[in-house]
Amino acid sequence: MVSSPGCPGTGTGLTRRGLLAGALGLPWLVACSQREDTSAALDLEDGTFSSRFWPGQEVRWRLARPTQRGVGTAPHPLVVALHGHGGDADWPFNSVHIERHVVRTGLAVATVDGGDFYWHARRSGIDTGRMVMEELLPLMGRKGLAADRVGLIGWSMGGYGALLMATRLGPKRVAGVVATSAALWQSPGDTATGAFDGRADFVRNDVFVARGKLRGIPVRLDCGRDDPFIVANRAFARELPGAAVTFDAGAHTEDYWTAHAGAQMSWLRRHFA
Repeated sequence: MVSSPGCPGTGTGLTRRGLLAGALGLPWLVACSQREDTSAALDLEDGTFSSRFWPGQEVRWRLARPTQRGVGTAPHPLVVALHGHGGDADWPFNSVHIERHVVRTGLAVATVDGGDFYWHARRSGIDTGRMVMEELLPLMGRKGLAADRVGLIGWSMGGYGALLMATRLGPKRVAGVVATSAALWQSPGDTATGAFDGRADFVRNDVFVARGKLRGIPVRLDCGRDDPFIVANRAFARELPGAAVTFDAGAHTEDYWTAHAGAQMSWLRRHFA
């Protein structure tokens, strides 16, 4: 668990602003790389949509991307970032500061509210995983992003969700997936309260069983050695020998996740053709 917490025109209330890399309020943009073009800008946008996969909920999304330059410029590759338990669309920005790595890598990052439903279909009828795949991705495509083939990154609950989503989208649609401190369990009796509706739900959404569907998708697993999920992450890595693995000093904390985000975004960038 995290230690802290589609249709355009449906309550969008968009905000958009270009933020110069040298702006005093954003010194991290300058710090990303000494060779980075300091005239490069970051565009931020947000809005809401109504989802058939989360009835009655006004779902908020956020987007960060480098400012588009010139007519006919190729669309930016898209990374979807999935928050952990207790988070929302703001969490990857406010807690991990994923936007710090957008201009440097040239990747756009989209986030969305996902509740605490572990990014899969629930007995209640809510399915935030399909919401991402069938509503958020088309919305980002309409905004001129390359949404047909995406990168996925997630933390804790979102790390599990990113792996699960990759198994469902497949290698033609996923350029790479990063699971950080993924909330993984090897048996239904070990799971956290509320992660699944019961044994059958766990079995339907077991990424250990579905790991064969990750064949052909670059996978990166990062987890701190003091993280409570390290045992399950190591077990998953053994079942996926081709994965890039970083099991190093750290725990289930925002400090660990923030420290690894830059390298993870660079890794994702390399896997976009």
